[in-house]
Amino acid sequence: MATDHAVSLTYIVPAHNSTATIEGTLKELQDRLAGTNSEIVVVENGSRDNTLELLHKIEADWQTTGVQLRVTSSKKGLGNALRKGIEESRGERVFFGADDLPFGFDDLDKAEKIDHRQHKMVIGSKAHPESEVGRGVLRAILTWGFLTLRFIVLGMRTRDPQGTFAIDGEWVRSVGPQLTEEGFLLTTELTYLAERSGIKTIEVPVRLRESHAAHGSRIRISDVWKMGLGLITVRKRHRKGVRPVANVA
Repeated sequence: MATDHAVSLTYIVPAHNSTATIEGTLKELQDRLAGTNSEIVVVENGSRDNTLELLHKIEADWQTTGVQLRVTSSKKGLGNALRKGIEESRGERVFFGADDLPFGFDDLDKAEKIDHRQHKMVIGSKAHPESEVGRGVLRAILTWGFLTLRFIVLGMRTRDPQGTFAIDGEWVRSVGPQLTEEGFLLTTELTYLAERSGIKTIEVPVRLRESHAAHGSRIRISDVWKMGLGLITVRKRHRKGVRPVANVA
């Protein structure tokens, strides 16, 4: 596990069937991070299109001062991709992004104003009262259901453990081997470990891009039941043996 702190930021991008978005996303990241001694780690996970081939082409042509691009692969699943990204990361701070930058750089801009050594986990939170995410009635109801389930099952105080994340690199690499979720609950699992270790998460507001606001929600009522079962599994797995973290804010 490398920890070369000449790398200030590792920006992890999970990519699954991402040919329509990934090239534009990497161009935006290239412009935003130029000259910052950062790295972008793109983790292709089980795509059925030519995402991986496109990524290797972009990687071969990449020439950006201060920004490295590294392409790797994992099994299908958001959790698998993020765990691989953590394993490959070298940054003082690690950021979990998305292949289509739904919030632009609102989340990263705000996180960079917060000292990651004092506040180890900053979340770009759709549940923040100042966030502008265009929630419909159904999505609001389901979000409330998820929030309630997380509190009942895990005692979780964080309102949106499925946002974008800016995390202290040393800490997240230390807990990476404890993470086992293969899908979307990986960030909830990570937040649970943080809270049980005494880390207070900081949630910052985000604005959903107009190009994303028109998209319908993919969340279904049946997902509440699936999440409930998943949360119980997370609790059983980590109820004991969580190691406290030194120098926690």
